[in-house]
Amino acid sequence: MNAHPYLRAYMAGITVPTMALLLALTVFCIARLGYHVPVPIERLLVFPMAIVPNLFGLWNILYVRVGSGRRLPIGLHGALLPFLVVPLAFTIASSLGFLTFGQEALVLFDALRIPYSRLAVIFPGTVVIYYLVWKHLVGFFNELLGIA
Repeated sequence: MNAHPYLRAYMAGITVPTMALLLALTVFCIARLGYHVPVPIERLLVFPMAIVPNLFGLWNILYVRVGSGRRLPIGLHGALLPFLVVPLAFTIASSLGFLTFGQEALVLFDALRIPYSRLAVIFPGTVVIYYLVWKHLVGFFNELLGIA
């Protein structure tokens, strides 16, 4: 089954973040509407819903394109993606005024403060999560679609 391997790679790549974003949207809607948490959902989810699934799909196409002889294991390939996503997210959020860099913390939407010390733990954790997601979930979908 060699027909359209890049289309199958794109579809396998977008599956996991699309499901995760639906779950995140459900949680945010319950929090905002049910518990009146003052988080601007529409602002917070625009970047992930528009860009993250597409990046996963394109990143998976790149994985398939490199070829089995020269590519990294899929988990390591996926673990490199946060090094692209995080600077892109920071650039977009700061240019749109959603993110400001304070003395001791990042400030999102003038409401949420994330201390820089937490970022030192959050980013490596994100890399580990991406590694596991790509190794087990995206790899599974690649095998299922015959592009592994």
